[in-house]
Amino acid sequence: MPSTAEKRAAFRKLHDSGCFVIPNPWDLGSAIALQKMGFKALASTSAGFAWSIGKPDNHIALDELCAHLTALCGSVGVPVNADFENGFSDQPEGVAANVTRVTKTGIAGLSIEDSTGDKSKPIYEEALAVERIRAAREAIDAGRSGVLLVGRCEAFLWGMPDLKFTIDRLQAYAEAGADCLYAPGLKSKDDIAAAVKAVHPKPLNLLIGWPGLSVAEAAELGVRRISVGGALARVAWSGFLRAANEIAENGTFDGLGAGHPGGELNGMFAV
Repeated sequence: MPSTAEKRAAFRKLHDSGCFVIPNPWDLGSAIALQKMGFKALASTSAGFAWSIGKPDNHIALDELCAHLTALCGSVGVPVNADFENGFSDQPEGVAANVTRVTKTGIAGLSIEDSTGDKSKPIYEEALAVERIRAAREAIDAGRSGVLLVGRCEAFLWGMPDLKFTIDRLQAYAEAGADCLYAPGLKSKDDIAAAVKAVHPKPLNLLIGWPGLSVAEAAELGVRRISVGGALARVAWSGFLRAANEIAENGTFDGLGAGHPGGELNGMFAV
């Protein structure tokens, strides 16, 4: 098992060139499976983890997330990027304290988003949003952890599909110290290419949680890394709910025939 320092160094190197996929496991089994498929890095998913413990997204506690990330990092030999939501604090000093804490879980990267969780005012004012990224940067540097910082603009996900607004935010986060930029919700090739150009030479993370661009197509646009958010967890839940609903509603078990062979699963997780 590589050391935490080795994982962090490898993670940074992945961002130097090319395009890689950083899929999102929601528990230890899915993390181990993805590593065995050959993925070079993984990212946690706040939604997928929340559903796995019976909560809606954005309702997990910091203690729960840190325990989850510690377990994930300890179970795989590849770097793990943390979906750290809004830093679990509105204020920069709170973000800094929480970032200091989460870097001790063994993560190689973490993202800080600018969504408030308040539907009436979903995105932080720019000055505060930038200070939150700067606080995260200073906390990482003070700890000398080498954790990679991702600045996220959530505008497209909150009904604000304003490309200029999003690009302005990404550039501001880059200037505040973000190593990688991320605007979930970008879909059109033109928007993606514009965002890539705007943050260059820093890398852009693209969310693909629906059928769309291929890895090759995203790479041609200059995307450096691709994540899938809670999409893999949603696919898993879809199969579970379909089969369980059939049993509950019809008293039949046909859906169980689509299950993956247990012997293969045991083999995949064999020590």
